[in-house]
Amino acid sequence: MSKLEYIVEPLLIWYEQNLRTLPWRDEPEPYRVWVSEIMLQQTRVEAVKPYFKRFLEALPTIRHLAEAKEDELLKLWEGLGYYNRVRNMQKAAKIVVETYGGKMPADYELLLNLPGIGSYTAGAVASISYGIAVPAVDGNVLRVLSRVTGDESDVLHPATKRKYEGLLKEIIPKDRAGMFNQALMELGAIVCVPNGEPKCTGCPWETFCRAKAEELLDVIPRKAKKKPRKTEEKTILIIRPGNFVIIQKRPEKGLLAGLYEFPSMEGKREEKEVLAYLETLGYRPIHIKRLEDAKHIFSHIEWHMTGYAVKVEEMDFMCSNPGNRAEGHMSVLPEEINQTYAIPAAFETYCKYVDIKLGIQEEMKRKVK
Repeated sequence: MSKLEYIVEPLLIWYEQNLRTLPWRDEPEPYRVWVSEIMLQQTRVEAVKPYFKRFLEALPTIRHLAEAKEDELLKLWEGLGYYNRVRNMQKAAKIVVETYGGKMPADYELLLNLPGIGSYTAGAVASISYGIAVPAVDGNVLRVLSRVTGDESDVLHPATKRKYEGLLKEIIPKDRAGMFNQALMELGAIVCVPNGEPKCTGCPWETFCRAKAEELLDVIPRKAKKKPRKTEEKTILIIRPGNFVIIQKRPEKGLLAGLYEFPSMEGKREEKEVLAYLETLGYRPIHIKRLEDAKHIFSHIEWHMTGYAVKVEEMDFMCSNPGNRAEGHMSVLPEEINQTYAIPAAFETYCKYVDIKLGIQEEMKRKVK
């Protein structure tokens, strides 16, 4: 008998009584499960629901995903962040179309070989959609397992994940693999929650949880300290020639690759520096206003931003052709951005100055009001 076998039946009974109704869970077709799992990485379930609905409406099959234009794809993903994830999804979709006839392979190892699919996602698709008895270990699963066993190993270390994947392979029910993996995820999502106090009174493992018994809930899961993030100062420019706003496309490689942004200057700049810079680009500033500061945190970098809104004269080349480029700049209407161009959430603070709505969450808020 495995030392973790005792967790199985209480968990499955609890799950049958407490599982949430979710769109990808109600119809666990491989493509739907895959899309949902990529979206759910570091994003709350409630936030994902409208994104998932819109994405599947626009790209209902793997073939549609494979054939989508990049700007359309990034706009559908706008607001979720980590844009390389959706780019990798498209790379994988093209392989699935070319190699497997548009249907995700019912094989864990083949899934694992697709771009952007790691052991967790491969395990989720294989077990939930195909009933293959393989584990799916993510942060939620690591948290609940380390607590129930009282394990103080660093959950961010790859060896800890491999250890639990090995232990779960021994106990995962062959006939209920998908149910078991989803139960582990659910327990971590709604009971042994990632932030705040765990709701132990509703936990099926309460009577034998080591972390609770030994008062280690504040200690476990243990995570090694990360290296301090690098800080970058930037000055964001909201340039307004008439009703237009200036945006530019970021480089095809690096942070936020291929997305659109407001022009910027490196460092924390003063008003006179901004005006001088704009004049070198051929703009004729009429009025400048200092905007509030903002901060955006990426995985390894923090942007500390200073903002300026600058009204400039409407130059002929812009007004006659809004798509024309000057120094890589594009003059577009705010509604064009809302419909076509993906702006990263890093610029959210400054979007309100041109009535730009990021992602689907703002759209859903408007519908609710």
